[in-house]
Amino acid sequence: MKKYKLRKNAEFRVVYRRGRSISNDLLVLYTHRNGKNNFNRLGVSVSKKVGKSVVRNRTRRLIKETYRLNSSRIKQGYDLVVIARTNAKNKSYRQIENSLINLFKRAGILNN
Repeated sequence: MKKYKLRKNAEFRVVYRRGRSISNDLLVLYTHRNGKNNFNRLGVSVSKKVGKSVVRNRTRRLIKETYRLNSSRIKQGYDLVVIARTNAKNKSYRQIENSLINLFKRAGILNN
């Protein structure tokens, strides 16, 4: 649904400016408490440095699918921005999943 997505540039900028960032070799995660909502909103950014459109879209789909399957374990009320690093190119679903779950744990937003 649209209300669960970060879409506008201004929304991304708020998370970049006010949120905290955590990173590993594949991904960068920005988290910001959105306050007014009792649900999470996700934004995914994959730059052209990662690859051509097919590679970027595959990477984006892997990140979104990992989030979708693990969203019930994540604390509510956050705006999340996931940025793919160039190392994320051609990685398997399992590698992306492990990387993203690691970031959620380190950010302290993962429920057991």
